[in-house]
Amino acid sequence: MRKIMVSGGAGFLGSHLCERLVGEGHDVLCVDNFYTGGKDNVQPLFGRPNFELLRHDVTFPLYVEVEQIYNLACPASPIHYQRDPVQTTKTSVHGAINMLGLAKRTRARILQASTSEVYGDPEVHPQTEGYWGRVNPIGPRSCYDEGKRCAETLFFDYYRQHQLDIKVVRIFNTYGPRMHPNDGRVVSNFIVQALRGEDLTIYGKGTQTRSFCYVDDLIEALVRMMASARGFTGPVNIGNPGEFTMLALAEMVLRLAGGKAKLKYLPAPEDDPMQRQPDISLAQDKLGWAPKVALEDGLKETIAYFRKTLAA
Repeated sequence: MRKIMVSGGAGFLGSHLCERLVGEGHDVLCVDNFYTGGKDNVQPLFGRPNFELLRHDVTFPLYVEVEQIYNLACPASPIHYQRDPVQTTKTSVHGAINMLGLAKRTRARILQASTSEVYGDPEVHPQTEGYWGRVNPIGPRSCYDEGKRCAETLFFDYYRQHQLDIKVVRIFNTYGPRMHPNDGRVVSNFIVQALRGEDLTIYGKGTQTRSFCYVDDLIEALVRMMASARGFTGPVNIGNPGEFTMLALAEMVLRLAGGKAKLKYLPAPEDDPMQRQPDISLAQDKLGWAPKVALEDGLKETIAYFRKTLAA
């Protein structure tokens, strides 16, 4: 049993991670300011003696005693991170500094949840960890893209300067139960619109591609990365290499959700990447990990969750 802190632990990914760690018997401290996360996500854990919830913003220092830190704190959908872009950048940068400072003091192993957005609108396809990316540093998405890139810089500088035990993963599009219904991500958008009988919103021509990883597969990768050998820092791509166009995803959601919704086309947002697909060779080699849940199977679970949530 370990003392583990999960920042952003009441969010979509964080709540699933807390559930996994508590189930394994670890003493888990869930830290969240509830900007995008919610108590409802972790409420089933409230009665567990090895779970604790703390309201805290990681842009301020935190003094606790832990052995491992998962740093997941940051709004991750465009609607949420563009609502307050300055705070988004502060969460990524100041939050990383504070979590790294905590890890340095306690000599804890720390994992940074980075993002495929560090690759921007890539010129290399699929994206490998050695690709440096193509990011607009002054665009509307840069608060998130550049914030995460700076966080990675800080992690590796702490590794080189202070010999900190770090792990860095780059998370590609992930979906599943507990996604926020209004987070603006394509999977939740399509499902909610379909269940409400609204037209599914396609931005641009719908030929943009994304790769979708089910949340259970993602959590398994995070746990394996945290348990990997010291000195293996990453960054490591974590995602499902199956590539789908937005049109293909919309048609699959319509088929699985039922109803008579149609497609509605709108202009593509600024700096929206045209292609996104992870090369997961490193994760397969070093972590023995590959996603197992097919997109259609994961969508069925996610649609069932949203159907229940919207009904409530």
